[in-house]
Amino acid sequence: MDGPKDATAATRAAHAALAATLPADAESDFADARRGFIDTIPDARATNAAGRAVWDLAPFAFENDPTAPDTVNPSLWRQARLNLIHGLFEVTAGVYQVRGFDISNITFIEGETGFVVIDPLVSAEPAAAALALMRRHRGDKPVSAVIYTHSHVDHYGGIKGVLSQADLDAGATIIAPEGFLQAAVAENVMAGNAMNRRATYMYGAFLPRGPKGHVDAGLGKATSLGQVDLVAPTRSIVSTGEQLVVDGVEIVFQVTPDTEAPAEMNFMFPQHRALCMAENCTCHLHNLYTPRGAQVRDASAWSRYIEEAIGLFADGTDVLFASHHWPKWGRERSVKFLRQQRDLYKYIHDQSLRLANHGLTPLEIAERLALPPSLAAEWHTRGYYGTLNHNAKAVYQRYLGWFDGNPANLHKHPPVEAGRRYVDLAGGADALLAKARAAFDAGDYRWVAEVVNHLVFADPDNAEARHLQADALEQMGYQAESGPWRAFYLTGAQELRNPIAPSPTPRQSQLGQMRNLPGDSLLESLSVRLNGEKAGAEADFGLTLALADTGERFRVWVENAVLHHAPSEAAPAVTLARGTLVDLVIGEATLDAALADGRVKDAGDAEALGRLLGLLDRFDFFFPIVTP
Repeated sequence: MDGPKDATAATRAAHAALAATLPADAESDFADARRGFIDTIPDARATNAAGRAVWDLAPFAFENDPTAPDTVNPSLWRQARLNLIHGLFEVTAGVYQVRGFDISNITFIEGETGFVVIDPLVSAEPAAAALALMRRHRGDKPVSAVIYTHSHVDHYGGIKGVLSQADLDAGATIIAPEGFLQAAVAENVMAGNAMNRRATYMYGAFLPRGPKGHVDAGLGKATSLGQVDLVAPTRSIVSTGEQLVVDGVEIVFQVTPDTEAPAEMNFMFPQHRALCMAENCTCHLHNLYTPRGAQVRDASAWSRYIEEAIGLFADGTDVLFASHHWPKWGRERSVKFLRQQRDLYKYIHDQSLRLANHGLTPLEIAERLALPPSLAAEWHTRGYYGTLNHNAKAVYQRYLGWFDGNPANLHKHPPVEAGRRYVDLAGGADALLAKARAAFDAGDYRWVAEVVNHLVFADPDNAEARHLQADALEQMGYQAESGPWRAFYLTGAQELRNPIAPSPTPRQSQLGQMRNLPGDSLLESLSVRLNGEKAGAEADFGLTLALADTGERFRVWVENAVLHHAPSEAAPAVTLARGTLVDLVIGEATLDAALADGRVKDAGDAEALGRLLGLLDRFDFFFPIVTP
């Protein structure tokens, strides 16, 4: 396996230049990140039932050195060391966080009889480890309720680490913002395969941990690799000002749709004078567009909701905490932080549109935009996760879409066809590579990546091109201040040097979230699997389907190569559980076997179900990204 290389002189010079511009106060965040520490477990390690570690900070021990290596941006190195701090922390009396057990934080509010849990991490095993640590120090109490702050998987996926199936069957209280389930399904199921594959790039999932590999995601250290589930909430928060008392804990909610997530909410605990800002205000610049892929976020609304939170909650706030990073203590500090975060997103929004209205394109806006000195002077406005560059493009896309107005960009050739033409224009592969090597030697890695990409797509078997492209991406990764940018570059380099072998059968991603979807959402998710070319060649057909575990009935039909479904009162012609349907879709069970063992009960439509299953695609998780 071809491994990573050292930082070049150009990369070392870039680091030195950046270091001279960083904010002066380098220590106060470390004090905040350690404040209230109670205890931890060794390396925050969590294992699954088979004994395999799904979360372990031991591989990041190299980050204990305060001096950044040449292969890591010095600003990102500081953030990485902050995110390495882990354990159970007291935020204020009655409010506790476990940080560093996943990319996100899990928060515990002590109620009269148990714990109110906020955001149970990405997967069950780290969430269970966090709950066990909390119980060790604050008593062996039950979980009285769970709150999902928003619809991203790192805030709900570990639900079964804090609530058992028996708890869920008994109707355990799960509170979420209105629209949570729809947003979670849309982001994590409908486009789940593409998004999750891209997320392996964004979070460095397959990179080695080390100074030449993954060091940090900016938002947190990394994502855990345990059991992920999507369990629907039992109570939705519809409007700002809504109040609940949960296990004796008073909560005042602020709904903030279309901010960091399509469905999100902040909330206040008046008894504790503690404000939870969900993921709307964290210790970095967030994404208006996330590189893993998602709908573009509304920077203007994001800013307005932060201003609204100041008006609603500032006077009663002694501590501010969020679903990532460390808290801010004191009203004055909290309000200053909120105002700067408010203005961070509004500045990007307003100035990107100002430049767009002058006729600049997304690429031109991204190159020009810079923060004002008052915001640039803060650590928490730096691009450890989102960047000014891609956030400016996101604002443009939200208002004006992908097209920049130049008709030359309206109907461009796809990468392979364009690549062949560019290589021919350059005088052939050897001539292109010679010019690209000269650009590499000059430290112009962005140009190398742009030019050589054409050759890689024209001729992916050209090893010299792949390796030069990898070398350029690697140096760009070393220079990146953003954790996701670094991970994208380095993962791309790794896969160019050591391509993932194709598979004769699809390597399907984890599909645990599908099994717990309401029937309507599950059937909707199947519609994006329908192979239109195959369906278009067949006559229209349909069936009546009953889901045994939910009692729901649906008419399901294919018409004009489109899969439809609607509630039905007709007698079911095929009956099966949701889990069985998922097993049939992904190939873990065959229809003949499921009919034979009784998991599918046929009253006349089994043949139509078989036809439908034959039209549904199975997605290969490891589709190529940096090669055709």
